Amino acid sequence: VLVQTRAKPAVPFAGLYRIIDFSLSNIMNSGFTQVGVLTQYKPLSLMRHISTGEAWDFTGRKRGVKILPPRTGFKDSDWYKGTADAVRQNMDFIRAHPSKEIMMLSGDHIYQMDLNDMLEFHREKRADVTIGMMIAPEEQLHMFGTAITDEDSKIVEWEEKPEVPRTNLASMGIYVFDTEYLLRVLTTNREEVDFGHHIIPRAIEQDRVYAYPFEGYWRDVGTIQAYWETHMDLLDEQTGISPEEWGIRPNIEASSPLADRCPARFAAGSRVEQSMISAGCVIEGEVIRSVLSPGVKVAAGARVQDSIIFDDCTIEAGAAIDLAILDKRVRVGAGATIGQGEDKEVPNKQYPKHLYTGITLVGKGAQVPPKMVIGRNCIIEPYRRPEDFSAPVVDTGETV
Repeated sequence: VLVQTRAKPAVPFAGLYRIIDFSLSNIMNSGFTQVGVLTQYKPLSLMRHISTGEAWDFTGRKRGVKILPPRTGFKDSDWYKGTADAVRQNMDFIRAHPSKEIMMLSGDHIYQMDLNDMLEFHREKRADVTIGMMIAPEEQLHMFGTAITDEDSKIVEWEEKPEVPRTNLASMGIYVFDTEYLLRVLTTNREEVDFGHHIIPRAIEQDRVYAYPFEGYWRDVGTIQAYWETHMDLLDEQTGISPEEWGIRPNIEASSPLADRCPARFAAGSRVEQSMISAGCVIEGEVIRSVLSPGVKVAAGARVQDSIIFDDCTIEAGAAIDLAILDKRVRVGAGATIGQGEDKEVPNKQYPKHLYTGITLVGKGAQVPPKMVIGRNCIIEPYRRPEDFSAPVVDTGETV
């Protein structure tokens, strides 16, 4: 629901940011100056957000950020077939900006990292490829590429998303390649379209591939569950996640300019605990352990708990929001309830692998009628109107 109208890296995060702001800010803070952003799915929102790159100091004679969508290949026009194919289609961009090494980052990760440390490690090891790796919980390893290393951090075996992992070392999706090595590999093996499935395993067999050990906060927020958990980490001082202290920079001049927002206002009788409240919010009710983007209004008698609320949502009087994510400009009618019921383990019927812990999603611009009751693991599609709700209750696991 959150990516029906935008690319995943353009999804809002922590009220003020987009997910991609973390990668772009790490690049900026590490002093790198030439950036190519490979886009494919629903790129317009991402392109508007990045704009000229000025927000991250990527403007000037020797600085720049360029959007690189799919384009005509050797025979015909096609979508990117994988991560390696995407880079292969843009080798002219790499050649136009000569460098000894090239670094690749994913656009949907939350972390702070000095990329120069990884670059120095790569040079010290005289590696052809270096992969950022960190220790991950066993239950998460099936989502990542995993590596077995020797005593010198050289990778000797690789498993892509193993069902039964033999190591706890997971790939962060961050790579350093010697540029000439990368160009040679991409030119020689044109049938290999993905780094994790094709390029990296073969490189480990034939060449020098090392694991750079990263210690610190890092989360892949590519799933609803991880996205929600990372927001809750944001509200916990013990986790160490702090975008402001990390020097993460948003684009405050983007689609809903933060600079034009008035300060947040907290009315007499309101209550806010362990929450992040952005500029332009008006809080008359209660907000508990939640993250509110700019312009959210919580009326008197309304309660928001364990939730993430995007820009310009309105929660009317007496409404209750519990364990939910609301996209932009959602209106929740007076006395309505989103997130009702104790049975959080009944998954969404259409998407059981996406919603299974009780989180309910409400799409952009939806209007929830007054006194409507919506259960757990529900989906309300974007732009739903009151007449789209056929009954006063949406049972747990259902979709409207």
